[in-house]
Amino acid sequence: MKFKLYTDESDDRTVYITGNFNNWNPKDDQYKLTSIDANNYSIDISDEFLPSAIEYKFTKGGWENVELDQYGNITPNRKVNKSTGEVSDIVKKWRLNWGPFKDEFFPIIEIISEEFYIPQLDRYRKVWALLPYDYYISNKSYPVLYLQDAQNLFNEGSEYGNWEIDKKLSILAEYGRGDVIIIAIEHGSQERIKEYIFDNDHVAHGSEGKKYIRFITDTLKPFVDENYRTKKDRENTGIGGSSLGALISIYSGFLYPEVYSKLLIFSPSLWVEPNNNFPMMNFRIPFKTKIYLYGGGKEGSKMVKRIRIFEEYLKKWEQKNLFDFEFKTSINPEGTHSEFYWSQEFPRAIEWLFYDNTENPVEVAPQQQSIKP
Repeated sequence: MKFKLYTDESDDRTVYITGNFNNWNPKDDQYKLTSIDANNYSIDISDEFLPSAIEYKFTKGGWENVELDQYGNITPNRKVNKSTGEVSDIVKKWRLNWGPFKDEFFPIIEIISEEFYIPQLDRYRKVWALLPYDYYISNKSYPVLYLQDAQNLFNEGSEYGNWEIDKKLSILAEYGRGDVIIIAIEHGSQERIKEYIFDNDHVAHGSEGKKYIRFITDTLKPFVDENYRTKKDRENTGIGGSSLGALISIYSGFLYPEVYSKLLIFSPSLWVEPNNNFPMMNFRIPFKTKIYLYGGGKEGSKMVKRIRIFEEYLKKWEQKNLFDFEFKTSINPEGTHSEFYWSQEFPRAIEWLFYDNTENPVEVAPQQQSIKP
């Protein structure tokens, strides 16, 4: 069957077709379209690979770069019967790293405290809450994700760029998957390494990770649960971060599995624990824990290797009946150790951790009908 595509927006990104014939893989080299000129593309797909009723979409290499309609809205899946033989389609716009972002879906950003007291460490820290855009006009309760390094999560002008989680949460909300509260804890600047290292004085003299974990679990979480409409149980509580922030989140999940069931682990600093000698609690019945692991192929020679070894340890701990793990690993061959790539991965991690997504991630009705021309 022949698929022909015309698109108004031309750039140098490769165009792919994805659908129910390739498990909705948005960047499948077998389904790369041939560029005829700047605006026209085509691909011939052998009938043996196609179901009789075809559903499909066009992307430029990922769901963050999927097709949109002329107003920047989500498009429904395209549908055609294989017997048609040839089809011609038009794409008006494309996403670019999940954009464009719609103001009406942006989260409500509140400062919980400029100086939230940490009794375990006798110091203060700025803490933020990012609430779903409709938080104050709904009566729903929400799951919560605690994230480290708030300075690099959403504030414009941050030193190393940022994850743009406010923008990414607006995209998730547009897809009907933004019902999550994010609690963002600023790192302690010169105290950061100490607070994010659990117990390794070779790396951080006077490591304070044990106390920092207790702060989030014993002090901050009860405050959040008391002051916001949260789902307090472990099934609806997650923790995460990147680099050292990811490492301290692993410790949190292993030591308090009765509190956290979801771990968002981006580019973890596993070099601190090269033998994966993580302390963990031993419960009679192991807790089921979801872990989303991400690493970049260009983060240094050992990042991906260490993640693969960590995966093997997860399997061993599961065999010993210490945990019941469900984990997903995403490796971006082009990824460097930077906020840009963590930003790109964030929506996929949220969707998998909190929405159990296995089907085509874009065949979801918009949260509300938008947007006028």
